[in-house]
Amino acid sequence: MNHPIPAIVAQGAVRRLPRAALLALCAAYVLIGFIGRNPWKSADITALGYMLALLRDGADWMTPRLLGLAPEVEAQLPYWLGAAAMKIAPSFVPVDLAARFPFAVLLGVTLAATWYGTYLLARSPRAQPVAFAFGGEAQPADYSRAMADGGLLALLACLGLAQLSHETTPGVAQLCCTALAFYASARLTQSGKAPVLLSFLALLGLALSGAPALAMLFGLGGVLMLLLDPSNGDEATPIPIGTALRLSLALLLVGAVATLLDLWRWRVELPTASLTEWRNLGRLLLWFTWPAWPLALWTLWRWRHQIVGAQRSRHLLLPLWYVLVAIGCTLTTRSADRSLLLALPALAALAAFALPTLQRSVSAVIDWFTLLFFSGCGIIVWVIWIAMQTGIPSQPAANVARLAPGFAHHFSALPFALAVLATLAWAWLVKWRVGRHRAAIWKSLVLPAGGAVLCWVLVMTLWLPLLDYARSYAPLVRRISETLQNPPCVETVGLSRGQIAALQFHSQLRLREASTTPSCPWLLANGEALDSGEYAVDATQWTLYRSIKRPTDRTEHIRIFSRLGGAAP
Repeated sequence: MNHPIPAIVAQGAVRRLPRAALLALCAAYVLIGFIGRNPWKSADITALGYMLALLRDGADWMTPRLLGLAPEVEAQLPYWLGAAAMKIAPSFVPVDLAARFPFAVLLGVTLAATWYGTYLLARSPRAQPVAFAFGGEAQPADYSRAMADGGLLALLACLGLAQLSHETTPGVAQLCCTALAFYASARLTQSGKAPVLLSFLALLGLALSGAPALAMLFGLGGVLMLLLDPSNGDEATPIPIGTALRLSLALLLVGAVATLLDLWRWRVELPTASLTEWRNLGRLLLWFTWPAWPLALWTLWRWRHQIVGAQRSRHLLLPLWYVLVAIGCTLTTRSADRSLLLALPALAALAAFALPTLQRSVSAVIDWFTLLFFSGCGIIVWVIWIAMQTGIPSQPAANVARLAPGFAHHFSALPFALAVLATLAWAWLVKWRVGRHRAAIWKSLVLPAGGAVLCWVLVMTLWLPLLDYARSYAPLVRRISETLQNPPCVETVGLSRGQIAALQFHSQLRLREASTTPSCPWLLANGEALDSGEYAVDATQWTLYRSIKRPTDRTEHIRIFSRLGGAAP
C-alpha cells in the first residue's frame, strides 16, 4: 500500500522570503557576540590560551600545550585557525578579536550549509508535496527554497545555539564540520566526485577538531543512506554503488589520519542512575533545542510512513541519523551541551518538514507564544539595563549590585543605538506577522528566529559590560597584577587551564610551573585545588600572602604565596 505524502502545498504558499532580510538577520546573529567582548571563562579563554601558545617561538603546532598541559579536547584545527588569524592580522587588531574572525566565518558556513542541506533534501522526489489534479501545486525549486528558509530560521531560533556558537572553541569547528558533512551527505545523490570529496574534507575537519568517532559515525550514516535508498526515490537516476565505495574509502582515510595524529580518546561516560542527572539531561534537551524539537517530533509523526515503510526516504532518515548520533553523544559525555550543539543543523532540517503539515491553529499558537516570550525577555533586558543606569527600579539594581559586587556601569552610545534598532526591527516584524499577507509555509518560524536574534542582540549590547565583568577573568587578573607589581616570574600550582590562559592574556606575568627549588618570588595556587587536597604547597618554602576571589564567584579564588626570605610589597 502506498501511503500518501502529508505535504499539501500550493504555489502561493512558497513565496520567497526576502533575501536582504534573511541575510541581515544572519549577519546580525553572527557578528553580535564576536565583536567587542572579553574572552569568557572557561572554554573560551582556554582555547585562546592554546592559540597564543602556538605563536611562541619553537611551539609545536601538532601538539599544542599551555604551560605543559595538553588540551582537554585533543584538537588541532580550531587552534590552527585562531593562531593563524592572529599571526596575519594587522598589529592594531586585538589578538582576541583576530582569533574570533575565523570562528565567525565558521558560524556563517554553518548557517549556509544548513540552508543548502535542507534545500537538497527537499528536492528529493519523496519530499515533494502532493501533485494537484488540475495543477497549482508548489513547484519543486520554489518549495525546496521555502523549506530551506524554514530550516535556517529554525536553526537561528534554537536557544542553545547562541552562546556556544560565538566562542573560539573546538565546539564551533565541530559544529561547522558537522553542518558541512550533513550538506555533503545530502549531495551524495548527485553524480560526480565533488560530494564525496566534500564529505571527506568535512569529516577530516571534524576529526581534526577533536571528534574522530563522530566523524566516522556521520560518514557511516551517509553510506547507509546510499545503500538503503540508492535511487533517492527516482528510479530513472539510480546512484551508482561506486559512490558508496568512494565514501567508504574516504572514511578509512579519515580514520587513518586520526590514528596517525593520535586523536582517538575514550571519553564515553554512561550517565548514572541518579534522578537528578537524568532530570538535568532532560531539561537540557528541552530548552537547548527549543523550538526545533517539537516541530521535529511532529515531522517524524506526520512523515512516519516514509521512515518505517517500504519507501524509506533519505530526506528524513539522514537528518534523523545525525540527530540520534549527537543525542547519543550528549548522553554519554561530560560536555553534554557542546555535544548537543552538533544536533542542531540536522534537527532544524527535520523541523522544516513539519511546516507543510501544520494546521493554522497550531501556527497561531506558535506565533502567540513566541510573541509573548521574546517580547517579555526583551522587556526584562531593557528594565535591568535602565536599573543599572539610573538605579530605578530599585530591586533589579540591587540584584545586580549583589550578584556583581564592584561593577560600575557606564553608558555607551553605539551599543544603545544597536539595541534600539533591534527593538524597532522586532516591533516591525511583529506588525508584519499579525498583518494581512499571503500565507507562506516559513511564516511560523519568522517570529521564533527574529525573537532569538533580538534577545541575543539586546543581551550582547546592553548587558555586555556586565557579562564581561561577570564571565571573564579580567577583574581577578587585574587584582592579582596590582598585588604582584610585575615580578620577574611567577610560579603556579593547581591552576586550571582557563586561569593560566587568563593570566597570560590579561597580564604580563611570566608564568612557570612550580618546582622543588623555587626561583620566583611569588607562587599562585588554585584555592579549590588546595582545599580538596589535590595539590599542596610546601610550607617550608612559601607563606600565604593573600587570597583573591573572583567578584562574581566566591568559590573560585587564587591564593598568592610569597617565597620565604623574599620581600613582599
